[in-house]
Amino acid sequence: MSATTVGILGGGQLARMLALSGAPLGLRFLVMDTSGDACAGQFAPLLVGDYRDEAALAEFADKVDVATFDFENVPAESAQWLAERVPVFPNPGALALTQDRLAEKTLFRELDIPVPDFADVPTRTALDEAVARIGTPCILKTRRLGYDGKGQFRIKSPADVDAAWDALGAQASSVGLILEGFVAFQRELSVVAVRGRDGEFRAWPLTENWHVDGVLSASLAPARVDASLHATAMSHARAIAERLGYVGVFALELFCRDGELLANELAPRVHNSGHWTIEGSETSQFQNHLRAVLGLPLGDTAVRGVACMLNWIGEMPDPTAMLSTAGGHWHDYGKQPRAGRKVGHATLRADEAEALAQRLADVGEALGRQAQVAPVVARLREA
Repeated sequence: MSATTVGILGGGQLARMLALSGAPLGLRFLVMDTSGDACAGQFAPLLVGDYRDEAALAEFADKVDVATFDFENVPAESAQWLAERVPVFPNPGALALTQDRLAEKTLFRELDIPVPDFADVPTRTALDEAVARIGTPCILKTRRLGYDGKGQFRIKSPADVDAAWDALGAQASSVGLILEGFVAFQRELSVVAVRGRDGEFRAWPLTENWHVDGVLSASLAPARVDASLHATAMSHARAIAERLGYVGVFALELFCRDGELLANELAPRVHNSGHWTIEGSETSQFQNHLRAVLGLPLGDTAVRGVACMLNWIGEMPDPTAMLSTAGGHWHDYGKQPRAGRKVGHATLRADEAEALAQRLADVGEALGRQAQVAPVVARLREA
């Protein structure tokens, strides 16, 4: 095991946490990123190069035994090039599909997984026709390269169509556009799951998520939902994993509207809403991803009590309150502060919901983050 080197395309915090979780397994890592100050490079050798540079990819392939990636915008053709030389998981086909919102939504529909209404928008005329059919409010999105709320324009009424096209229309011919019906959801949920090389499938408990300006703010696990909803979510995730021949961890993001689950998108990687698994479950998403990629037995995904993850955006708060609270865990990604940037997270866990609610409320007050913790505390205290 000590001689195995895992290559990771992308050197952000996900690669960093993969490398940290692989240390107990005796793994070595090589990270490839376009930036010389990628934060994963603080813990693993870093190869700087363009993902489309075959010379850099060849050097990368020559030094690793297996490859994976930490973000979904790695060029699928680069992953395919690598797959012809070393094992790559998840497979490049799954990566390519998740890079195109239209292909992704089409897959959901083929698997009988409910989705918001959608339409391909190659032209301005097609946008007008799609808005007329789907109705408003709706959301115009780029088919490719959008994440954390980027590449989107909400159309509240037909009067907004001109502005939407002005904002995104130039990308119709390059990355493509898709129009999606707006979902007046009550809750945002996610399934973080893993499938091994041998086809074994496991999933962590359903997680509830809260976003601010399109960026994840907090996650609570396990989500407080009824058993039938939980089972439906797991069934959807398993169906997707089987269809794609998926190997590794992925996240299925879901809207819950009037008791019905609608698929939003699929992330082919370890996921922000699964960070709580590091301290809140028997096996973290990061170690299970590595186990899957290497063909090792998957670990137990059972939750340890109740856990809440809080994202730190822009800059790190003072860690004192979290670190002095029972069940508090701190993760600083080693990034320079910058507006809108994910720079770290914290996880707070407890054996019971009320204990977690009180600890969250106390930490939120100490950090001046009452608004961030309030919806989680309210959910934990629901009858």
